[in-house]
Amino acid sequence: MSDAIKHECGIAHIRLLKPLEYYKEKYGTAFYGINKMYLIMEKQHNRGQDGAGFASIKLDMNPGERYISRVRSVAQQPIQDVFEQINQRINDVLAKNPDCTNDISKQKKMVPYLGEVMLGHVRYGTFGKNSVESVHPFLRQNNWMHRNLILAGNFNMTNVRQLFKNLVEIGQHPKEYTDTITIMERIGHFLDDAVSKLYKKLKKEGYTKMECSPLIAERLSLKKILKKSAKNWDGGYAMAGMIGHGDSFVLRDPAGIRPAYYYMDDEVVVVASERPVIQTVFNVAYESVHELPPGHAIITKKSGQTKINKILEPTERKACSFERIYFSRGSDAEIYKERKMLGKLIVPEVLKHIDNDIENTVFSFIPNTAETSFFGMVESVESFLNKTKTEKILKGKRSLSAEKVTQILSQHTRIEKIAIKDVKLRTFITEDSSRDDLVAHVYDITYGVIKKEDNLVIIDDSIVRGTTLKKSILKMLDRLSPKKIVVVSSAPQIRYPDCYGIDMANLEGLVAFRAALALLKDQNKIQLIEEVYAKCKAQAHLSDHEVKNFVKEIYAPFTAEQISQKISELLSAEEINAEVVIIFQTIENLHKACPDNLGDWYFTGNYPTDGGNRVVNQAFINFYEGKNERAY
Repeated sequence: MSDAIKHECGIAHIRLLKPLEYYKEKYGTAFYGINKMYLIMEKQHNRGQDGAGFASIKLDMNPGERYISRVRSVAQQPIQDVFEQINQRINDVLAKNPDCTNDISKQKKMVPYLGEVMLGHVRYGTFGKNSVESVHPFLRQNNWMHRNLILAGNFNMTNVRQLFKNLVEIGQHPKEYTDTITIMERIGHFLDDAVSKLYKKLKKEGYTKMECSPLIAERLSLKKILKKSAKNWDGGYAMAGMIGHGDSFVLRDPAGIRPAYYYMDDEVVVVASERPVIQTVFNVAYESVHELPPGHAIITKKSGQTKINKILEPTERKACSFERIYFSRGSDAEIYKERKMLGKLIVPEVLKHIDNDIENTVFSFIPNTAETSFFGMVESVESFLNKTKTEKILKGKRSLSAEKVTQILSQHTRIEKIAIKDVKLRTFITEDSSRDDLVAHVYDITYGVIKKEDNLVIIDDSIVRGTTLKKSILKMLDRLSPKKIVVVSSAPQIRYPDCYGIDMANLEGLVAFRAALALLKDQNKIQLIEEVYAKCKAQAHLSDHEVKNFVKEIYAPFTAEQISQKISELLSAEEINAEVVIIFQTIENLHKACPDNLGDWYFTGNYPTDGGNRVVNQAFINFYEGKNERAY
């Protein structure tokens, strides 16, 4: 994605099922779990680089002994900073207490972070300021071990206002107005309630106060707590939590919007946001790592018993297709194939815009994340070229000389590494005119590979705002003096904001929306903007399930081709000499390439939850009223 966009989060959960001595004997270290957490978080750093956090719980500690540890960071390299802090603390303790170096029971008692239940998180700051207080995992503390709750997730809720109001109505006073705090306090409320009821029941059964504690841990039902907590949630989420005594869970939303994968054996339970991360870190086969079903939670009791429980009734599966296009690493076997297919399927449109002139066309990609779809595009172009070669030879039959046949066969697809991003260059000046000049030099280009009669085809994952294209990439490519620049988006036009974890909250930031507005102006249909605004405002009193997405009407008068053409005009600066064409993937081809991940609301406006329609309408109201604020 050439436009920088902050997105997503990554979760990592590990539950060790054996005593720490087991891992020391088999793997040579009692810090096996911590080492694996470092790897699984580092291999998900693509999912969040603004902050990272780690928390652990030690099982079966005595009163007065610390059993919860947590560390968070917003340093420039937060994951490394977190584990450097952990390493420093561990080394300090071992240096001061050399007698516990080979005594695992003493290590567990004295060394922080050395626990059996672990939760990690990598974050992009999509809500609030990027301070360490906003970094997961969050901790809800209590002197009752069973009421301690540690929470981290990859999520956004669309109905935070309603959930916050519900907490206030039951007498709570949440310390912050954020979805994370709201969700944590909601789970905490039902956790408190369940613990209190169990305590009263056990007392009636004749147990002493001290005898109640282990029995509460045994009888506590996270399944029931999650069912009550998540009943009115509206959003996309993979929510992970740990209870102070050692129970843990990861819950996925009913539409499967946010991803979660798990692996279990007799030594470990592990959950992460991406499948290949688990494969690599634990050296297990693709088939051994399973997708957590939508609406289900993987729950591990303190005893180690692990079950997959249905918490909410699954709805129509709408797994985020942006995960497949861009967000997840392409090392996943399925995602790799899907990205190649996205490149292949758009080739007929590319050939149309270069008049099938492969001989005078150079193919490339920007940025590096578009490389896989580029491979697919080139494979499809090669197939077309081979077909053309065959037709020429068959048409010529015996009249072709050996030299002419050799000439035909020597034709090939011209591929070049045209642009290289200078990762060291940062656009640190905020003043517009100075910053624009810096943006224009973020990429270096390869000179001497383009002729004046050449077309230049560049594939990108997706085009969101188009800012980098307009201010940097197109100007840079024009210096090579091609006849025509064709920018290919392997994703369809992004027309609507996301509200489930991607930082695309404002409509006016989307170049497709700006193009539709420009077309309305060109065709004297500008009154439609006010009509849509009035319809959006009129729904303010309705329940979420009654709200309709009226922003679709802004795009309705135009074909996808008309909007693409207008986007080309908007992003082509006057000083660019080459003809510029920008083409997008179709919705039909997206679904063909990613048949099991049909979440496409940012392209179609078909939101998978009721709250999505309210969010998109509020985003339009904010645009119309000139309010630069989130729609949820």
